[in-house]
Amino acid sequence: MTIAVAQFEPKDGDKAYNLSVIRKLAKKACAKGADVISFHEMCVTGYTFTKDLDREDLNSLAEAIPSGESTKDLTSISAELGIPILAGLVEKAEGKLYNTYICVTAEGVVAKYRKIHPFINAHLSAGNQYCVFDLLGWKCGILICYDNNVIENVRATSLLGAEIIFAPHVTGCTPSSMPHRGYVDHKYWDNRINDPVSLRLEFDGPKGRRWLMRWLPARAYDNGVYYAFSNPIGYDGEHLKNGNSMILDPYGEVLSEIRSFDDEITLSKITKDKIQLSGGWRYKNARRPELYKDILGADHSADTCPIWMKQ
Repeated sequence: MTIAVAQFEPKDGDKAYNLSVIRKLAKKACAKGADVISFHEMCVTGYTFTKDLDREDLNSLAEAIPSGESTKDLTSISAELGIPILAGLVEKAEGKLYNTYICVTAEGVVAKYRKIHPFINAHLSAGNQYCVFDLLGWKCGILICYDNNVIENVRATSLLGAEIIFAPHVTGCTPSSMPHRGYVDHKYWDNRINDPVSLRLEFDGPKGRRWLMRWLPARAYDNGVYYAFSNPIGYDGEHLKNGNSMILDPYGEVLSEIRSFDDEITLSKITKDKIQLSGGWRYKNARRPELYKDILGADHSADTCPIWMKQ
């Protein structure tokens, strides 16, 4: 299977514009031979700006799935181009709101996942189940942004049979308790045409790519799975994001990565032979859960909120 991951700069609350970019990039992926394309977290609606919305405004942004217009539009794009599309939006269901990611084909929604660790807005409810589904002969999983930072979520998804995990994000370039993390000054983005090197140094350092490379390869390697990481480029809300959408193999190696500051895609062909040759596959088969099932399952007090939202 040939996978494409995308990155683009969304417009806050402008579904029509964001869907037009999704269509443009999906068409480009098709022309390059992709079998599936995935986009970033809440790419249809925009993400960061929702932190300031009250329940009424957030509810106005949300849609039912599959009956909402955005899901219908994504399905129409998928049918037109003949390629499955994975994209994120705000879902309304039974009086609750969710950060939701769906996979659509010409037949409609084939998978739906609700973020387990939402935090951007207090009115978003948490999902309560994992998602593994069949697509083009592959077992696929979905984990949204922060969900990937909790390693038990990745292990659980892989144990449910996922061979590839789609990991839509809006991340990077925000403050953290880790050294040298923080926002990237707007001046670098504003001057990216005349001085791309300075912006690339910011994006590639500990605020951006270097942070990603601490854990993304580990998730793929430890679990023996492919990873399709997507992330916006440029501004999402008032936060500048570094993009670096990439595809990793079960060895934890980067197969391809977007190094552009523009709306763009990258593709990789993935093959199943690597999975059972990977260390993660062997280590999962060597597990002794009787030693630690009670430890891992013990109750504790959870805190999802990131440092930058506590400041």
